[in-house]
Amino acid sequence: DGLGLPWSFGRRSQSPLIDLQEGGAGEKIPLLGRYHSAPRRIEDDYVLDASVLGSGSNGVVRLARSKECSSTSQRFAVKEISLPGLSSEDRMRLRSEVAIFLRMDHPHIARLFDVYESDEYLHLVMECMEGGELFQRVHERKVFAEADASDTVWQILLALNYLHSHGVVHRDLKLENFLYDAEGSNHLKMIDFGFSKMWEPNVKMRQRLGTLPYSAPEVLAGSYTSQCDLWSLGVIVFILLAGHMPFHGAPMVQLEKISAGKYTMHSRVWKHHSREAKHFTRSLLHVDPERRLSAEAALEHPWIAKRRSQRAGVEVDGFVLDALRRFCRASRFRRCCMEIMAWSLSNEERAKVRQYFLAMDQNKHGTIVLWELKKALQEKFCVPDDETKQIFDVLDFDHDAEVRYSDFLAAMLNSCIALTDGLLLSAFNRFDADHSGAFTADDVRRVLGGDAFDGEQVEKLIGEADRSRHGQITYPEFVAYLRGDAPPDGPKVDADAPAGPLPAPAPSPTRHQGGPPISASSTRRKEVMAAARHNPHCCLIS
Repeated sequence: DGLGLPWSFGRRSQSPLIDLQEGGAGEKIPLLGRYHSAPRRIEDDYVLDASVLGSGSNGVVRLARSKECSSTSQRFAVKEISLPGLSSEDRMRLRSEVAIFLRMDHPHIARLFDVYESDEYLHLVMECMEGGELFQRVHERKVFAEADASDTVWQILLALNYLHSHGVVHRDLKLENFLYDAEGSNHLKMIDFGFSKMWEPNVKMRQRLGTLPYSAPEVLAGSYTSQCDLWSLGVIVFILLAGHMPFHGAPMVQLEKISAGKYTMHSRVWKHHSREAKHFTRSLLHVDPERRLSAEAALEHPWIAKRRSQRAGVEVDGFVLDALRRFCRASRFRRCCMEIMAWSLSNEERAKVRQYFLAMDQNKHGTIVLWELKKALQEKFCVPDDETKQIFDVLDFDHDAEVRYSDFLAAMLNSCIALTDGLLLSAFNRFDADHSGAFTADDVRRVLGGDAFDGEQVEKLIGEADRSRHGQITYPEFVAYLRGDAPPDGPKVDADAPAGPLPAPAPSPTRHQGGPPISASSTRRKEVMAAARHNPHCCLIS
């Protein structure tokens, strides 16, 4: 009778956007229209490829393309899970996987774009990682050069430290669970949260699961913490530098070697590696989890710190500050729309600005907190404290004292990232769940959360875009609203934003818009959508 998620799999959901207290985390899942129940089907939004990329006991993975962005080459990986016949244990594991995956929001973690529930299947629409597995690259190279290995581990640690600092343990780190985002790219991302768990530091985990050659001694003993992930990372580091597993042999032999922490660094291979590399590997493959490096400590290790110092050269450019100021001046509803569109950005679009987010994230927890934003804006631009605080409060979409990756991406839209037809259509369809051609205040409450605004506020918010004043927003109105210029009285911060004026923005360069003009009064949404699909041009403010 369902998996026990706030939307019950296998049953009709009444309110999909609900606080999920998984493992006592006490956080909302930032769904923002990414969860869909019947009668909406995955076929309404995506074209599924007949070929199968991979298969498991409960389902398959297929390629798909978005119907909204049919003019682009972006592809998606869709995990199709058959629900009937799942055991209670499998249901709980799937519940945890989806709940955690929906929360993940980091440059080095693959994105979950959409979830579709039906009576028979659960579909997870994920980022398609075109560059292949880290496992395959190791197979091709045999041994990584130390600089390449350090960069690879640095990226893994950024994702891992984000998980651990947000109360998540992965429990199945291995080469196969890290993929490159594009062909020829070195940008690595973590995947597969099937064994992941929301975890509290004072609670030991007991389940023996994972992949044996990567399993920590304490996992085999049945009493462990998040430090088990660092042991698995140590195995990965060993493989990158040596070209083989540290613990090999028959399963029982592996069990004995892992439990004793017995491995050998053969001089033939390891004599070519630095003292720091060998010390780092040993510090991760320590049998005692208390003496093993944590993710945060590993980022400070000299072998990794070298890589960190190379990345430290990235500075926040002036156009990023301009984008942040412009976002602050936007109305609340416009910012909400940008937040939704941030979850639909392609890898190429995100790649344009992700280095600035990573540069601002000084403590490497995977988010930006107030002191980090102050440091980034004041050192180079001398932005005053009150303005920095105002920018931060607007960026902090969930009001939890940290700016997530998608919050930052939203601020870059229509300034550093083009506001394309595909993004506009994708955002509109998240509000227009029944494909009626328009959405209302109730749809906004469904997507943004019932407790986010009271009824009067929502009506006021959508009134900005409802130019025909009929209580609903059509697609042409939505496009005209988001691409339109500021009202005659100039841009302003909405009533719930922190007090204090922002400096005047830099003059906007000329807008360039391709394709036929969209009439705000037109009701022929299908024609407009068709034109949008066949015309890849966009409105871009550089």
